[in-house]
Amino acid sequence: MIGPGDLVLARDHDRKELHRALQGGVATRLRVGAYLGVDADDGRSAQGARRAKILMRAVHRQLRAAHTFSHQSAALWWGCSLWKHPDQTHLVQDYRASGRAAKDLKRHRGTVPDDQRALERGLPVTTLARTVVDCALTMHPMEALVIADSALRLQPALDLDEARSILDGVLRRNGRVRARWVLDHADGGADSPWETWTRYLCLRVSLPRPLTQAPVVTRLGTFHRDLGWPDHGVYVEFDGRVKYLDDGVRRGHDAREELLREKRRTDALHEAGVLPVRVMAGDARPAPGTETVLQRIARRFPAQVRRQLRVVPFLPPPVV
Repeated sequence: MIGPGDLVLARDHDRKELHRALQGGVATRLRVGAYLGVDADDGRSAQGARRAKILMRAVHRQLRAAHTFSHQSAALWWGCSLWKHPDQTHLVQDYRASGRAAKDLKRHRGTVPDDQRALERGLPVTTLARTVVDCALTMHPMEALVIADSALRLQPALDLDEARSILDGVLRRNGRVRARWVLDHADGGADSPWETWTRYLCLRVSLPRPLTQAPVVTRLGTFHRDLGWPDHGVYVEFDGRVKYLDDGVRRGHDAREELLREKRRTDALHEAGVLPVRVMAGDARPAPGTETVLQRIARRFPAQVRRQLRVVPFLPPPVV
């Protein structure tokens, strides 16, 4: 009997029972030879990050050769935020895969030193520092910065000098400059991928490095804005839509009360002389003829700062 959430390998299960479970909607196929029991409450199987993690468990049980999960997969397993979930499971193996190898696996050929490998909740994964370096070397720098930011948020004691040392030991030349930039600009104060997106947008054009969770003292106490340049009186706040939905942040979250609290905070900030630039995900694709997020932020700075803005040559536009 296959229960909800059960991970089943075809090689270990009765084929007829497995076929009946698939036909009856009790189980769904994860990958070749691996199946998952469907949640009986809503008739759906795992999605998103949960599905990617279950896939990693399935791959681990199926593979007989030595392997270490790496890159985006390791980041996900450690609990890092990702801009998007990986469509392949990443792992390091010390042999070249054949032409018939599974297409849902991304094999990185090589070996992982013992001090860069960990056993985390039953799976062999690259250490968090090694994971950040691997992602910084191979991913879009904005997506890699999302992972690096969240790694620092998860482990504030994460040694970035250790990560730089790992990077120095990498033989490949492509991507090293971008990777170094990601390590140098990682900041655990970013609470969400969209906050990192906004910060990357600013750093890419050489705006001064902002404070994350920048404090602003008001009559109601100290509030923290997502990004801030106190010397210039410029602050940015990313507003997620979920905050204004009932049960959006957590069960019992009252959207109306949130709106009232937000109004009080906004009034107090205005009285303190602070008018943050508010950004939402929809602003990433502005309507024709309207200001971009970067234009809205940049025009708050003095003309002498704006005149010095230059795109960092090796940083591509942010992913949307």
